[in-house]
Amino acid sequence: MKINTLGNTGIKVSQMCFGSLTIGPLQKNKTLLESREIIAAALDCGVNFFDTADLYNNYDHLQAAIQMQQDVVIATKSYDYTATGVRSSLNRALTELGRDYVDLYLLHEQESRKTIEGHWEAIEALIAEKQAGKVRAIGISTHRVEGVYGANLFPELDVIHPLINLTGIGIEDGTAQEMAVAIHEAKNLRKGIYGMKPLGGGNLLSQKQASFEFVLNIADLDAIAIGVQSVNEVLYNVKKFNDEMIPEDLEAAVSGAPKTLHISDWCNGCGKCVRRCNQQALTLIDGKARVDQKKCVLCCYCSSACKDFCIKVI
Repeated sequence: MKINTLGNTGIKVSQMCFGSLTIGPLQKNKTLLESREIIAAALDCGVNFFDTADLYNNYDHLQAAIQMQQDVVIATKSYDYTATGVRSSLNRALTELGRDYVDLYLLHEQESRKTIEGHWEAIEALIAEKQAGKVRAIGISTHRVEGVYGANLFPELDVIHPLINLTGIGIEDGTAQEMAVAIHEAKNLRKGIYGMKPLGGGNLLSQKQASFEFVLNIADLDAIAIGVQSVNEVLYNVKKFNDEMIPEDLEAAVSGAPKTLHISDWCNGCGKCVRRCNQQALTLIDGKARVDQKKCVLCCYCSSACKDFCIKVI
């Protein structure tokens, strides 16, 4: 597994970052024993970089990685905008991970310079925690091109975690090409950059080969976070990152694994996905989109109608 230095932080990370949302209670809800097996497979393949968030409620799963290999890199995130809130979230992470420090602490889903400035109290608190040795680097995650440009304005922010994929699905204010330009500017500023959603939350599985080629050819990305839910997916993704041939049995195991449409709880019930679905698999119930898995054929047409990126395939 290729190891890169994350911008000017001095932190060395595997090119493949283990996206842990999928194994946690918000999605596949793997048991601790199941998660430990998946994490062990990633560690055995040279993956040392794990991404989580306060919202994911899976620090206990990632503690297994720390127990198995002390030099793993853990990135976490929160929506906090006050000093009190961010310190509380950080202390929770430290306690539940059983660690004295977190490698990366990001403010979640920042939209622009203005939202970053609106969270400055939390950023100042993180700067103080960094000076105290409880955080090694700080930054933001974003689904917006303007979020990257906003972060580029602040030297205090070490790391950017932007959404980038082949079709630009999930980017709220531009195209994949426009996001790549913003990322390139960040790279020139020596920001650490690790991308997210290379397969568009599962919506690009039908274009898997092209999607991997697209993100792996972006030289400005130090790492790419990809969600995994099985040992087979770990092995498959590692081979893709390492440009190795995929054995037929592994290809069949990953392609044939059961998938379901997942609608996140922040759905606002606009109904656009319901109108887009030709299978009549989606309905609005209590102001939220709901899926009938028996009718859903995983065509993913509905996801292109959702501006809030609520629809995933897991």
